[in-house]
Amino acid sequence: MKIDNSLPLEYGTEQNKLNILGFWIFLGAEVMLFATLFATYFTLENRTGSGPAGAEIFELTPVLIETILLLTSSFTIGLGVHAMRIGRKNAMMTFFAITLLLGLAFLGVEIYEFTHYVHVGAGLQVSAFTGILLTTLGTHGAHVTVGFFWGLFIIMQVKKRGITPGTANKSFIFSLYWHFLDVVWIFIFSFIYLKGMM
Repeated sequence: MKIDNSLPLEYGTEQNKLNILGFWIFLGAEVMLFATLFATYFTLENRTGSGPAGAEIFELTPVLIETILLLTSSFTIGLGVHAMRIGRKNAMMTFFAITLLLGLAFLGVEIYEFTHYVHVGAGLQVSAFTGILLTTLGTHGAHVTVGFFWGLFIIMQVKKRGITPGTANKSFIFSLYWHFLDVVWIFIFSFIYLKGMM
């Protein structure tokens, strides 16, 4: 396997470059998934029937906590990739672990939020609005859950094999996924929560 040392390790082989390109294509499909959810949400957001509207159920505090947790995790995953590029294995694993803990805390707040919605009568089948709201938030939460377990496997591989072209490539691709989830959350925060609270 020929390694190009003029590039960051995650791009060091032709296969690594193809893996990253393939993942960008996959993220394009994920963009379409969330774009469809957002388009459906904007179509149905005023169809509340006998159920509550967003302004009645949204609480700013949990949403701000979720936003701070995810934005901080985006910063720590960036630090993890930087540590990987300079060959600091322990620092990389630490930053990845912090990222996953922040993701887990985000999921904890989101579970609290879902139970709050159900408690105040905003369940999945109450109205078109609550159905698409919980579907959109749940899809993002499911992606964060997948990311949590994926990140755990990355940490275990780096611990066992060290920083190699293979583990660097997988780690970098994981970081792209995590940043993508943060970008999606910024759209959720801005166009679902903030807009819905007005």
